Amino acid sequence: MSLNFPRLPESFKTDRAGFVHVRGAREHNLKNVDVDIPRDAFVVFTGISGSGKSSLAFGTIYAESQRRYLESVAPYARRLIQQAGTPEVDAIDGLPPAVALQQARGAVNVRSSVGSVTTLSSLVRMLYSRAGVYPADQPMLFAEDFSPNTVQGACPTCHGIGRVYDVTEQTMVPDDSLTIRERAIASWPPAWHGQNLRDILVSMGYDVDTPWRDLPQKDRDWILYTEETPTVPVYPGLTPEQTRVAVSRRMEPGYQGTFTGARRYVLDTFANTKSALMKKRVSQYIIGRDCPTCHGKRLKRAALSVTFEGLDIAAFGDLTLLNLRDLLRPVAQGDYGTGLAGEVLDKLARDAAVSKRVAAGGSAHKAAPDIRRTPNMSDEKVVAAQRLAADLIERINPVIDLGLGYLSLDRATPTLSSGELQRLRLATQLSSQLFGVVYVLDEPSAGLHPADGESLLQILQGLKAAGNSVFVVEHDLDLIAQAEWLVDVGPGAGDGGGRVIYSGPLPGLADVADSVTRRYLFDPPKPPARSPREPQGWLQLAGVTRNNLHDLDVAFPLGCFTAVTGVSGSGKSSLVAQALPDLVSEALGLAPPLAEEGDADPLLEAAQEATRGRITDGMDDIRRIIEVDQKPIGRTPRSNLATYTGLFDHVRKLFAATPEARRRRYGPGRFSFNVAQGRCPTCEGEGFMMVELLFLPSVYAPCATCHGSRYNAETLEITWQGLNIAEVLAMRVDEAHEVFPSEPQIMRALTLLQQLGLGYLRLGQPATELSGGEAQRIKLATELQRMQRGQTLYVLDEPTSGLHPFDADRLMRQLQGLADAGNTVVIVEHDMRAVAQVDWVIDLGPGAGEDGGRIIAEGSPPEVAQAAGSRTAPYLAAALQAFCEGPLPD
Repeated sequence: MSLNFPRLPESFKTDRAGFVHVRGAREHNLKNVDVDIPRDAFVVFTGISGSGKSSLAFGTIYAESQRRYLESVAPYARRLIQQAGTPEVDAIDGLPPAVALQQARGAVNVRSSVGSVTTLSSLVRMLYSRAGVYPADQPMLFAEDFSPNTVQGACPTCHGIGRVYDVTEQTMVPDDSLTIRERAIASWPPAWHGQNLRDILVSMGYDVDTPWRDLPQKDRDWILYTEETPTVPVYPGLTPEQTRVAVSRRMEPGYQGTFTGARRYVLDTFANTKSALMKKRVSQYIIGRDCPTCHGKRLKRAALSVTFEGLDIAAFGDLTLLNLRDLLRPVAQGDYGTGLAGEVLDKLARDAAVSKRVAAGGSAHKAAPDIRRTPNMSDEKVVAAQRLAADLIERINPVIDLGLGYLSLDRATPTLSSGELQRLRLATQLSSQLFGVVYVLDEPSAGLHPADGESLLQILQGLKAAGNSVFVVEHDLDLIAQAEWLVDVGPGAGDGGGRVIYSGPLPGLADVADSVTRRYLFDPPKPPARSPREPQGWLQLAGVTRNNLHDLDVAFPLGCFTAVTGVSGSGKSSLVAQALPDLVSEALGLAPPLAEEGDADPLLEAAQEATRGRITDGMDDIRRIIEVDQKPIGRTPRSNLATYTGLFDHVRKLFAATPEARRRRYGPGRFSFNVAQGRCPTCEGEGFMMVELLFLPSVYAPCATCHGSRYNAETLEITWQGLNIAEVLAMRVDEAHEVFPSEPQIMRALTLLQQLGLGYLRLGQPATELSGGEAQRIKLATELQRMQRGQTLYVLDEPTSGLHPFDADRLMRQLQGLADAGNTVVIVEHDMRAVAQVDWVIDLGPGAGEDGGRIIAEGSPPEVAQAAGSRTAPYLAAALQAFCEGPLPD
């Protein structure tokens, strides 16, 4: 592997004042680290997962910079610093202000979009305010009037969200063959309250013993949708006939009951109940739908009446950034109002119309809709449009260069991956014009195709050239090779790491024998030689349509290991993480996956495009499908590695079986931090309390009562082999492996976690502290505990993302083992070292968005490496060359 290292500036060798000096860093597993890191340089922190590199870069350097900022802004902040904690470090000198760009999704906010994260939306609103075409009788609007997040601009019905809650007859009455007495109205409350409503209907003369479908539509509508709340006498226990008699004779009722329509009950309960269980119950009957006033466009009518090149601002925001740049180029060149931009729009409209008609099975020859041209504008508007369009293009270009041109301005940020979100923030920093800042980035190459790596490097170097320092935690070997200074942390993970084993110019790492990173940079190990597996058959999909996939035919070899490649946005995840599981699950008769806990608000769930297509062959060899994604294993500190893998159930049984626990009659539930008897009453077993920082994101601080142990004092008095339950949860996987050798059910989970490179994690490590890659490997370890019988389809989306090459090799060995056992493994992957080890490659492209979604090449890795027109081919060829140390086979 030949590497061209950047030349080290002379100032690094002589000017020690231009360094950040870290002394005595002890955060997490760091072992009293002393290190000097140059400022105004491109510095990369490396090491295997869990070595401590993030603890040094983020937990120490960035955290200390943030602490100093908080200390400077207000006296109130000093109390927050005490609650949020400070990094364990003796001193850091020469530290400039720092900006962290981490791989975190942040809060799920329906109002956050690509446009708001990049600040492009502000320029677009100004463009429509100053250069838009207004109706003849409408005054000019300010930029705020085009924002759905202001009172001036938001649609009055949906308040700028674009969606409203709705409850339909289909959701409330799932089985219309039942009678009201048989609980046809499933959305009504259970137990006495539901019986009360049914008895009220009997008193009012409604038929509760006829199937719902046979009732008059007028009666059905009133029962479900009425806003009236009549109060009537109720005669519980009487038949409908007896009730009619009692009502006619005005007999003394059991009580007076007040009726509530089914829809009103559901919406009122959802909005007002304090019970999480009750809210979860009624939410299943609620759907979100586009607002009937703005039709999902989120803005008031006055704002939507203003157009630019024939588009209202909502339609403008739906264009991909690539299409948006094409549309704005003529405007930026002074051709606003001449129709040149309209020609681009015509082509976009034709392409969109054709693709939609083809997807729907219609004709591709129907004329495209007529696009209104912008009339000739005043000189002032032309100048304003030209300047704003030029500014927009300048800010859009870095986003496109990072491989995100397929995104649209109005794409909601909760639908983005953490890597996409970080790259958006990175591109935005170029326009911030900050100077003298340390940018700390967390694996910016994650989820990025190698073809886009050069653009990423240019942006990082652009930040440095502007007078900033760039500190990057990174695993990508190509990006590491461009570092001016390297800090290698290790040599192992957890307690086996935490030391800086090298800090200096990159070539010097070649002499550090303890460095795992050195081996991959200077003498990359070769994967075990293996013959490609022969397919046991083919899983054939036809007519697959989802997102930018249109009528795609594709086949996956059964009993083999397949990688799907392509640039970001080419359709890989649409095929592997959406269409493939949808069609296979349907063929297996499985229900679609349920929404994750915390994601159940129907208002935030935009209508998902349904997968269209069919499986024509191969399902006889598939019995199960397992999706292993990078979504969190939980959203609060209550969820952790031990509970998710199931090993904690066995640990609790061990504690319950001790003599003292039996004497006190403590069962296994006593040792669960989710049960009131054993947990700390202050934090209710979470071990942490959320600290609201007001002007910064909230953080979790250790509970002041149990100090993070989660349990009350009585529970902690019970020990097993000298350890209490909190001490077991505080152990790392590697430590636990030495403690439980005689417990096979616990050891199986621990061994698999070690084999997947997770030995450094604590058993009770909260889910909020886990990366997406760690969460994915925990899920894989949980699945691998089950007996392997073959005929299972495993689907993984970028499994090596965020992994050091050493850890990626360990993961690949596990995935190869699944295929060896007769299973079918399909992964989405950007790491060409991993792709080079599979049996079959399907390369999508050639570009992103509507320029992708097609199979460019498929075959064995050597075959795809030689495919003309594939952006993946040259990078795969380089990986195979490194493995083979010779020319590629013919």
